[in-house]
Amino acid sequence: MHQPGIEPGANGEALWLKFQLGTTHLSSAELLWLGSEGGSGSGKMTVPIFRASVPKSHPLLIHSLSSALPLTDEASKKKRLLSCCASSELNPVRPELSFCVGTHLIPHPNKVEKGGEDAFFVSSYNGGIIAVADGVSGWAEQDVDPSLFPKEFMANVSCLVGDEEQVNNNPQILIGKAHAATSSTGSATVIVATLERNGILKIANVGDCGLKVIREGKIKFSTSPQEHYFDCPYQLSSEAVSQTYLDAMVSSIELMEGDTIVTGSDGLFDNVFDHEIVSTLAGYRDVAEAAKALANLASNHSLDSNFDSPYSMEARSRGFEAPLWKKILGMKLTGMVESPMISL
Repeated sequence: MHQPGIEPGANGEALWLKFQLGTTHLSSAELLWLGSEGGSGSGKMTVPIFRASVPKSHPLLIHSLSSALPLTDEASKKKRLLSCCASSELNPVRPELSFCVGTHLIPHPNKVEKGGEDAFFVSSYNGGIIAVADGVSGWAEQDVDPSLFPKEFMANVSCLVGDEEQVNNNPQILIGKAHAATSSTGSATVIVATLERNGILKIANVGDCGLKVIREGKIKFSTSPQEHYFDCPYQLSSEAVSQTYLDAMVSSIELMEGDTIVTGSDGLFDNVFDHEIVSTLAGYRDVAEAAKALANLASNHSLDSNFDSPYSMEARSRGFEAPLWKKILGMKLTGMVESPMISL
């Protein structure tokens, strides 16, 4: 990601989210990713697959907080916040929908211990909710951990889900309420998408996190990044002078069976072309393997000095020469609406 205006960092995380059309009545389920406890020597790590296809009599609710987060008073407060907001009384999800989530993460080697600076939230509440917050790495120059703001932001999103009085399943309002409740110093670009029971996907994004809908092998829909100037996206911040939920770009699309949703931070789209995303997803049915393939593709491109990335091409079109370190990795989420014949 960027400075509070300029410099991208380098971290990569991948999540594959699969919506399957079926007939099982499901309970509500949530997954909140706030970091990692490290990884192998290569800097790669994996989060177990999460499935919300559980019987209604066995509700599943998962909130995950990394033990890698320093045990400061502030961190303890956030951990207590996650515990108190976890509720097993959320409404049942749409009977014909189920979630399957697999992840593959590749943080920058310097950020492995804290699991990168991205955070995400997935919930099966109502039709389904997915959200990503991409922390601004430039805060590290001011001795501020850039991962704290997006992590707390996603924790607040988690707590607000199901609050019909305040949010009413509106992603723009959800962003505003979560921002107001976030006290950590820092900033982040954010995207939130909520799936209505009628199949309408509503999206609100601030900055350059994005979402694409792939239908029959083609990009059917894509959000557009918001920026002040090249490489300086809109951001939600702890500072008084920042964007707000009112600056969010709001859009919607009616999903069809077979659609694939890809959403994430700029790191995916800076390193992987649309046609590569489409062709990669076409080769996989297994959610974890697809996530791994997307993450590895972005990682390999970012390390290839001969690869002319989407970011490099955009930089040149704006009159800049993009150095190699500007090729960044971010978070990838993908969701698919599939036939009930497809087995999990």
